[in-house]
Amino acid sequence: MLYGRAAEQAVIDRLLADSRAGRSGSLLVRGEPGIGKTALLEYAAGSAGDMRIIRGTGVESEAELPFAGLNLLLRPVFDRVEALPEQQERALRAAFGLASAEAGDRLLVGLAVLSLLSELAEDGPLLMLVDDAQWLDRASTDALLFAARRLDAEGVALILAAREPFTAPGMAELPVKGLDASAAAALLGAGVDPVVRYRVLAEAQGNPLALIELPAAAPADGTALPLTRRVQDAFLGQVRQLPEATQGLLAVAAAEDTGDLAVVLRAAAGFGDFLEDLHPAESAGLIRVDEGIVTFRHPLVRAAVYQGIPPSLRLAVHRALAAALDGPDDADRRAWHLAMAATGPDEEVAAELERTAARASGRNGYAAAATTYERAARLSARPESQARRLTLAAETAAGAGELERAGAFADQGAQRLTTLTGEGVEEAGIPALRARLTHVRATADFLRGSLRSAHEALLDGATTVDGPRAARMLMQALHTAWYIGVPELDRTVVTLGTLDLPADDPVAPVVEFLIATLSRRGTPPSLTEMVARARKAGADSPRDLVQACGVGLANGQDEEVGESAASLVAEARTLGNIAVLPTLLFFLAEAELFHGRHRDALTTATEGLRIARDTGQRQWASQTNSFLAYLAAIEGDDERCHAFADEALADGVAGTQWATWALGVLDLGHGRVEAALSRLGPMAGGHHVSETRCVPDLVEAAVRLGAPERAAEAFARYREWAGRTGQPWAEALVLRCRALLEDSEDHFTAALALDGRPFERARTELLYGEWLRRTRRKSDARGHLRAALETFERLTATPWAGRARAELGATGSAAPAAPAPGLLARLTPQELQIVRLAARGLSNRDIAAQLFLSPRTVGYHLYKAYPKLGVASRGELGTITLSN
Repeated sequence: MLYGRAAEQAVIDRLLADSRAGRSGSLLVRGEPGIGKTALLEYAAGSAGDMRIIRGTGVESEAELPFAGLNLLLRPVFDRVEALPEQQERALRAAFGLASAEAGDRLLVGLAVLSLLSELAEDGPLLMLVDDAQWLDRASTDALLFAARRLDAEGVALILAAREPFTAPGMAELPVKGLDASAAAALLGAGVDPVVRYRVLAEAQGNPLALIELPAAAPADGTALPLTRRVQDAFLGQVRQLPEATQGLLAVAAAEDTGDLAVVLRAAAGFGDFLEDLHPAESAGLIRVDEGIVTFRHPLVRAAVYQGIPPSLRLAVHRALAAALDGPDDADRRAWHLAMAATGPDEEVAAELERTAARASGRNGYAAAATTYERAARLSARPESQARRLTLAAETAAGAGELERAGAFADQGAQRLTTLTGEGVEEAGIPALRARLTHVRATADFLRGSLRSAHEALLDGATTVDGPRAARMLMQALHTAWYIGVPELDRTVVTLGTLDLPADDPVAPVVEFLIATLSRRGTPPSLTEMVARARKAGADSPRDLVQACGVGLANGQDEEVGESAASLVAEARTLGNIAVLPTLLFFLAEAELFHGRHRDALTTATEGLRIARDTGQRQWASQTNSFLAYLAAIEGDDERCHAFADEALADGVAGTQWATWALGVLDLGHGRVEAALSRLGPMAGGHHVSETRCVPDLVEAAVRLGAPERAAEAFARYREWAGRTGQPWAEALVLRCRALLEDSEDHFTAALALDGRPFERARTELLYGEWLRRTRRKSDARGHLRAALETFERLTATPWAGRARAELGATGSAAPAAPAPGLLARLTPQELQIVRLAARGLSNRDIAAQLFLSPRTVGYHLYKAYPKLGVASRGELGTITLSN
């Protein structure tokens, strides 16, 4: 029976009810040790009825072994892994050391977990319980949280229990507090000495474990009762009453703490302790032995036993456990026990740890690898080995996204290299190590927003290494300079141009393209041809090519960027490179927008935002929010536009120019011309995509306000840029701006004679129609205004459509009735994405793998989409036009 937990039980009951109804959900149960988290998990298990239950527990000693927690959790259901898409199955097997690891994305394992849970839920609702989640290794935590955030319609309930300050972004949280006074008194029960009862109730603060364990340990001298320590002392007091051999065996079990009885007994045999010595501990209720696993009654029992081991005996216990772990699959655990037994530098143990770290890194367990490399560095007997291992620790910490740790390890490594240099040590590898450390620190600085320090560090570091490594550092410096300003960008391009890269280097074509494009001399080279050359040279696609897409957009190569980005997105999906997708999807969405495919752009950007949030990429989440604000601005949706823009600007990261443009376009569309001019004026004319392409909006606002001079300088730069691009649509916009600035009909007609983008062409039609109406040529104006209105309504550009309607009315012509929303407008972005793939003949399983969802979720969205489209099955989707 649980006392005082009715509210918490109700939350769990709702989660289980949703799962039985086919809806998924996840919950983090969080609180201090002993507060009753495990009891709530037991309640969930007891209330599950006929639901399938998968259970696991974080193990403190395995927190540095990547995917160890996930392995233990999924081991009972691993026979179903063959049902997963091949790439996901391979990733999960590699994570568990059952297949050779391939270069890939660590989040692909999270997708495999999602698919496996969905597969298991095909048999009925599923409950997954994970206790002590704070002790899961980082790789397991990331995989579980990725799956949790994408659970939708599978019928899966996932509950994690963890101590504070563990967090699980994207999961609902159930904080567990102390029991109220009446529940605490009921749990304590009668028969306790009144004085002890009063003190325990006061000191326990409603903590159930303390209420149970402290009465028997309450001191008679009135000593205060610090909670966790007092509970541990109570457990340790019980242990001290056991036979000495039992205490010794418990010490080995506490140090081993995976609970593997065979390993515990092999290690304990050297101390003269055997299986029968466990019986007194079992009888006392401190442990239980089941199916070859020793489990302590509560984690605080294990902690009490381990902390109570004398230091010299603790070292001996870890040495014994290392010796007992003699199998080929035990190498990682053996290395850590050897490290725990070390009393000083030990190159042999350090080398073992380095091999463990390399295996962890090979399985994308970068956080665990970083910790292991750092421990190996501390045990290194040679200074140069210490510096090299600290460099590896810094790089893998950066790979895990742990910027603070990465920077700290890099600083330590750099300090060690400085010491070596000061001692006159001349090692051939020192310059390369120094450059690698510089690269890590610069990456951390950039992602923390310290752009200038990151840029300078990358430029300086690139001077100390050879061409290929220098090229990659300078390409990152170029990315950093992009957010600082044109002088820094130009300086980096010049430096990049001094490199002597081998012709067969995979990034040589990319470097040539960046130099030729950013030097702003002549028409930019072909992006498509560069991508083909880079692929042929063996570029790490899509990662080596993503930056070129951004630069291509900045130079007006929208069509080539659209083709290349779409191809790279497809390739990233196939390879499982999830982390690069937010960048690529952002560039693809920009290209779709500029080509007038606003609905496609919304669908692409919505997916990009979701993945950016899932992968913790704040910069790309911010930029994508800014982009979505612009789409909302075109539709005249004040609330959505401001919501997206506010979220983007609140992040405080670089690259939110799209948000400012969005707010300016929103103001312009609603006729708030002065506000639009005030927003657009300071940003217009820069080198960013939005800074360049907002200039026609600035010109319109300035002319409408009667202040064309406020747009003159920005327009001059825009005109020069448009000439370099050689793009007809860019020249059409120049002509439109000139028509406004010079009050020239010839420029309007010349602009409309060129190929233009749908939205911008419609705006030119509108502006020309307004000009014609003002010059009393109403009949001539009507055709242009109707063309503009048709496009605006197709693109759901509501304020612009309203303006065209008003102008048509002013010509004395009734505007046609607004068309009913098309079929596609009825679908959410995700439904549209899924329906399009289904119409191409892809199965739910294939669609799920493409979009990083579960097959059940795909089926659920199709089920919701069919009635909106007026069809009954996927076979009818081929009869509907699904493009825009």
